[in-house]
Amino acid sequence: MTKPTKDDHRRLLILSGGIFLLLTLLVGQFFRIQIVEGEKWSHHAGQQHYFDVIEPFVRGKFYSNTSVKKGHPEVMQKFAFDIRKFHLYIDPEAIPEKLKNEVAGKLFSLSHPQQLEAKKFRSQFDKETRSRKIVSWMDENTKENVMKWWLPYARKHKIPSNAVFVVGDTLRSHPFGKLLGQVLHTVRVQKDDKSQQAFPTGGLEHSLHKYLTGKQGKRRLMRSPRHSLETNQVVEPPEHGADCYLTINHYLQAICEEEVERGVKNSKARCGWAVMMDPHTGEILALAQYPFFFPDDYQRYFNNKELIEDSKVKAITDANEPGSIMKPVSLAIAFKANKLLRAQGKSPVFSVDEKMDTSSGRFPGRSRPITDTHFHHYLNTNLALQKSSNIYAATLIQRTLKAFGEPWYRNELQNTFGFGLKTGIELPSESPGVLPMPGKKHPNGKLEWSTPTPYSLAIGHNIQANSIQMARVFAIFANGGKLVQPTLVRKIIKNDEVLIDNTQPERSEQFPRVLDPDIVQAVVKALKFVTKKGGCASGANIWGYTEAGKTGTSMKIVNGSYSDKKHISTFVGFAPVSNPAFVLLVCMDEPLPVFIPGRGSNHHGGLCCAPVFREIGRRALEYLGTTPDDPHGYPKGDPRFDEKKADCISEAKKLEELYKQWNGSH
Repeated sequence: MTKPTKDDHRRLLILSGGIFLLLTLLVGQFFRIQIVEGEKWSHHAGQQHYFDVIEPFVRGKFYSNTSVKKGHPEVMQKFAFDIRKFHLYIDPEAIPEKLKNEVAGKLFSLSHPQQLEAKKFRSQFDKETRSRKIVSWMDENTKENVMKWWLPYARKHKIPSNAVFVVGDTLRSHPFGKLLGQVLHTVRVQKDDKSQQAFPTGGLEHSLHKYLTGKQGKRRLMRSPRHSLETNQVVEPPEHGADCYLTINHYLQAICEEEVERGVKNSKARCGWAVMMDPHTGEILALAQYPFFFPDDYQRYFNNKELIEDSKVKAITDANEPGSIMKPVSLAIAFKANKLLRAQGKSPVFSVDEKMDTSSGRFPGRSRPITDTHFHHYLNTNLALQKSSNIYAATLIQRTLKAFGEPWYRNELQNTFGFGLKTGIELPSESPGVLPMPGKKHPNGKLEWSTPTPYSLAIGHNIQANSIQMARVFAIFANGGKLVQPTLVRKIIKNDEVLIDNTQPERSEQFPRVLDPDIVQAVVKALKFVTKKGGCASGANIWGYTEAGKTGTSMKIVNGSYSDKKHISTFVGFAPVSNPAFVLLVCMDEPLPVFIPGRGSNHHGGLCCAPVFREIGRRALEYLGTTPDDPHGYPKGDPRFDEKKADCISEAKKLEELYKQWNGSH
């Protein structure tokens, strides 16, 4: 055996050192990869074997207000909610080339994609990608049929089962179709690529988006061909949106939509709408509009300049001159002036029974006199509202101005009745209307407020208001003098946590009293004669019930000037008078201005709107189970009719006789 030489020892030492150095480098590299850069390489490895797909959140639901029908159990009824849908994906690189035609053909026949033709569908299998969406918005049955075929096929041909997979998603559903369409709106089908958040198209979907929306979760899937598709590993659970319980009742909404549609067609109007409000709480029970808006077909509306108008909630976006429905406001302000003057020991502005001369309509600052639809020599308060006298209303305000001045009068319009201010209802694009301001100029350079302005305001001209504002004004008369806060939302709840609650009694108790009960009572008494014989809206009489209301007809402003062919016509009132179930405003936009023999001008509110009020009111009161408070108030010839017992009939007859005494045959 040869003895090792010094060279052998040196070579062994070098070899040992080299091995040690390599081991050191290896350990160092291992430390760098596993410890220092471990997260980085784990991420790369995960990308090779796993990928994440979105686990969609469920957008909050809209519920109907089924609590309005007293004594009946609440049954939850949805206006809008998300339904589960699925998108079909493929991994083109995992499907063998020789099987692509067969797989594509079978998937095409099973999924029936509307987005692609068969040739284009097949071309998706040739894309150089590991994830390609080929079908959108499949329902549950289609998804089951696809996977029922695919999984056995994949096993038979030894194809990774996740070469074809589905990803869940949600799509907005509206079980009532067009019902409440403008108020609800919807969300766009196309979502944000990064956040997968839906884009609201308008309405409550837009204004309540922060409550309705949620946060997407993540589900992890495996790419490995050795394993089946992992479908139950949710690595980040989704956060679902809050549910919104509306004040709208679906049955009352359906009644309003049916009758508004009928009213628009009968009067040949451009469009029409109705607002039904609980006068005690401000809750909107129905908000109908015709022509309708179908949320599921939103793209058709937004791609058409004419149809897009039908997507708006005109009861809040359109502010128009109220016309004669403003006269009860003028009367209430004059009554308020009376009380203040009496408290100061001074003579009142007027008295209810005063025989007021209404033969002349000349007022300060006006180049032309104010006129009435029919000439009247003399009127008192009840006759003036019944006949809708412009001259009487303007005279009341003229006297009020002499006692308290223009600033006081304008302050009453704004702070007592809310004119010129948004109501704050939960919808986008509300118009505040227009209440002239002394010293402020129009865009044309003319002053908004001049000497004749108050007399125009008294009869509903030179002022603009939306329909929610006017419904709230009449709620003051219906509830005894309080200014309510209109709302479309009862509650918003998320995971059993109440985020908003408008049902608490404290909310209604905080409404400010703006009119004393005796003033309200006097105005309501006058309003009751409007729907009786001799009134301008006998067509609004709801048989078996008491009602109070007022008509309004105003010319629309077109290109800065009043149009004698385009009108906004309105009837607003409430029933039953003793304890109103609702305030109801009906508006017809541009009814055909023709004369109907034996009836009158078609475009007047008493003709085109009052009957719609009657039919909605009758059906609504029957649905609500409201006991008739005027059981003898039926037409002559009806066995239930009793002139002596019927509400307001005897008084209306006496008023008619007084009118004849003062005005003769006029």
